[in-house]
Amino acid sequence: MSTAAVRLDKWLWAARFYKTRSLATAAVAGGKVHVNGDRAKPAKPVAPGDTLRIRIPPYEWIVVIRGLAERRGSAQVAAGLYEETAAGRAARDRLALGFKLVQGDVYDGKGRPTKKTRRDIDRFRRQ
Repeated sequence: MSTAAVRLDKWLWAARFYKTRSLATAAVAGGKVHVNGDRAKPAKPVAPGDTLRIRIPPYEWIVVIRGLAERRGSAQVAAGLYEETAAGRAARDRLALGFKLVQGDVYDGKGRPTKKTRRDIDRFRRQ
């Protein structure tokens, strides 16, 4: 970890928000990442104390940078590079709970329809 500023795309990759640096660059260029409330470019230098809003559909992360890294390390090191805000965490938890409550059709594992079920489906489609 260093104390100087680091490129935004490198930091996002090192903090494990994106699997590759090119994915991080594409997300920043596409407007999915905002630094201190403003849209940023991939080469924008970030420093400790900056606030990032990262949209990785369907979730949105609001984090404050606590450390810098130019190289990708372990998950424990990556978790120490930022601190998630309470408001951002609460919003993600609410959204996750909503997805859990509105669970769609679930495959029950019975495979192909039986002859009777297929006839019922055909009868339903004809109406």
